[in-house]
Amino acid sequence: MATDVEPRQKEAKTEQRRPEATEHQSDQEPNMQVTGELSKERFVGIREGLEIDKVFRALVKLEGSDLHLKVDCPPFVRVNGSLRPLNRPPINDEEMVRLIFPMIKLDKRRVLVFEEDGGVDFAYSLEVDDKSWRFRVNVLQQMGHVGLVARRVSNWIPSFEQLHLPPSLEKLCHYSQGMILLAGITGSGKTTTIASMLDYVNRNYRKHILTLEDPIEFTFTEDKCLINQREIGMDVKNFMTGMKHAVREDPDVMLVGEMRDRETFETALQAAETGHLVFGTIHASTAPSTVGRLLDLFPRSMHTAIRSALIFNMKGIIAQKLIPSIKEGVGRVPTVEIMFFNPTVRKLIEDEEDQKLADAIRLAKEEGMQDFTQSLKDLVNRDMIDRATAFEVAPNPEALKMALKGIDVSQSGML
Repeated sequence: MATDVEPRQKEAKTEQRRPEATEHQSDQEPNMQVTGELSKERFVGIREGLEIDKVFRALVKLEGSDLHLKVDCPPFVRVNGSLRPLNRPPINDEEMVRLIFPMIKLDKRRVLVFEEDGGVDFAYSLEVDDKSWRFRVNVLQQMGHVGLVARRVSNWIPSFEQLHLPPSLEKLCHYSQGMILLAGITGSGKTTTIASMLDYVNRNYRKHILTLEDPIEFTFTEDKCLINQREIGMDVKNFMTGMKHAVREDPDVMLVGEMRDRETFETALQAAETGHLVFGTIHASTAPSTVGRLLDLFPRSMHTAIRSALIFNMKGIIAQKLIPSIKEGVGRVPTVEIMFFNPTVRKLIEDEEDQKLADAIRLAKEEGMQDFTQSLKDLVNRDMIDRATAFEVAPNPEALKMALKGIDVSQSGML
């Protein structure tokens, strides 16, 4: 069903001021080399509204999670997991350029990256009804046209209870050293879960939290912790430079973003080994398969050493997916798999018996572990999701069918 949105303005703004300091805008080149005096406006400047702001406001008012702009289509907004077109004419090439380019030109670095890579990622801030909202924006080129995909980031950080997350995740927030990974596909809620975990630390401990993000999504309000958030490309040249600086910035807890390659994981692992609590994300479908995903970053000759590093430093792996909810007022809920690194899990990884990790999770329910089947059963029993949705996303529908009948397939002696 189409949704009304404010009529687009006829003419684009022709004159733009400096962006807000909260967007970390900069006129520096990507190598971050400074020539001449630093610009005061870089840190305290302001900017006028852009034409595209009207579309972002529509996204907020509709409580959508994502915005899609494609030439020859009207804007699409994702609401509760489904894409809906806005009630307005399709966007042509001329309007698309008029909407997007002023936003890119707010920062010279964005222009250079877009011209070189054919796309650019950045964070964008906007005031809507006296509230500040942030968006994770990707501008892309496809088939000779410019397009945009933006993710709305909530302006508040929900608690475990508000996210309907298992309370056993709290256990991981009490560690002072080690590594915790969130696994899942894009749009599975990994960033929100990590933000909630970091905010738990913020509310309960007096520590220094340092984040390296690309881009920054949630902005934290300091409670008991001192929090510094650095955006790659804006505040620091790249991830490796940020990690080099981090050792001199006295962090207790670190967020290092996505484990995209070997260098990122090695650097994060080194931080965990030197006494920091490190959070990160990775694209993997389940908690057990995350181990193999990490090993794939390295040559086989290094697998024994990596397994040893995981045994001594990894505290837990959480995998999750977002699924539609039937509870009133709740759009989507996470189904969550939790694997703590208890003695059994460590032993299986050491012995290269990764295929038994799923059994280890099921057998450790009393410790707070759970697999997707157990999670889906719990969501059905709490009337958070319907049975049809549960079976649609279940990795093992037969196991879920038995679990809903009260048959526990976990038996002692399986390992």
